[in-house]
Amino acid sequence: MFDQVAMIGDGQMATVCSVMLADRGVHVRMWGRDPDHVAALKTVRENRRYLPGLSIPQRVSFTAEPKAVFAGAELIISAVPCQFLRSVWDAMAPDCPPNLPVVSVTKGIENETLKRPSEIIVECAGPRPVAALSGPSIAAELARCLPATVVSASDDDRLNEQVQETFSSQWFRVYTNPDLLGVELAGATKNVIALAAGIVDGLKAGDNAKAALLSRGLVEITRLGAAMGARRETFAGLAGLGDLVTTCVSPMGRNRSAGQLIGQGRRVSEVIKSTPSVIEGIPTTRSVYHLARRHRVEMPITEAIYSVLFEGKEVIATLSELMSRALKPEE
Repeated sequence: MFDQVAMIGDGQMATVCSVMLADRGVHVRMWGRDPDHVAALKTVRENRRYLPGLSIPQRVSFTAEPKAVFAGAELIISAVPCQFLRSVWDAMAPDCPPNLPVVSVTKGIENETLKRPSEIIVECAGPRPVAALSGPSIAAELARCLPATVVSASDDDRLNEQVQETFSSQWFRVYTNPDLLGVELAGATKNVIALAAGIVDGLKAGDNAKAALLSRGLVEITRLGAAMGARRETFAGLAGLGDLVTTCVSPMGRNRSAGQLIGQGRRVSEVIKSTPSVIEGIPTTRSVYHLARRHRVEMPITEAIYSVLFEGKEVIATLSELMSRALKPEE
């Protein structure tokens, strides 16, 4: 079990993970790039910007200095939105101790390189053991200590076991999984399907349509994962189906909520501006669309969402085209 953790990020997931670990007796030092926000965290011991109402224990300290966050750390947790991940880790890398293991809770795929969070971290900070902690884990529910189950994925068995031991509690259960590629892909692609689920809700297309969307969405993200070398079983597990269901049905899910606004007729640019947190599914849609083209994988739902987000296509026309595709057997 790890006793000293460096937390990179000061958003929702960074905050709730810090509190969970502190409650387990772990000392956490949280880094944020905005000195004013860090100062506010120190003063009120509550993240009023991203997760108001959750008291942060004394075992959590705060800093805006990259060098200070790593002092004494045995483990790094990276909780930075994917599209900002490279710039943050480029800045942190000179002060990051070599070989210090990292757990990523970031879900997404970088637009420019189509790389996963673990690949970006290693590219910036050098070779080291990396795990991804992923699954159905809405921060607001974790803040209330509601039961949740996730997976730690890494090709380093020892790191997986240590992460499992460090995070697991009476209400938070961690399984291990060797498929880092599959778990990271599942965490990214489910946000694309969640946008589509929200659009279905915004259109009031009904539960039958939403169930079909989730089923066929799981098929296409599994198809992409298999083409890239991931295990199909991963997409039927917690990081795949489990996270997909939660993200597509929860009213607290940012991606589903954003999709609902788009389905109700709001412009994509307006939806982005109205949401204080990052809607990862929007940039991730661009990445997944290009990954599908690179690997020659058919992903009609992803293609449809891409056309709505980046080509200005009307949602009703897009839904009609999905329903009018050539008839074929279910795969």
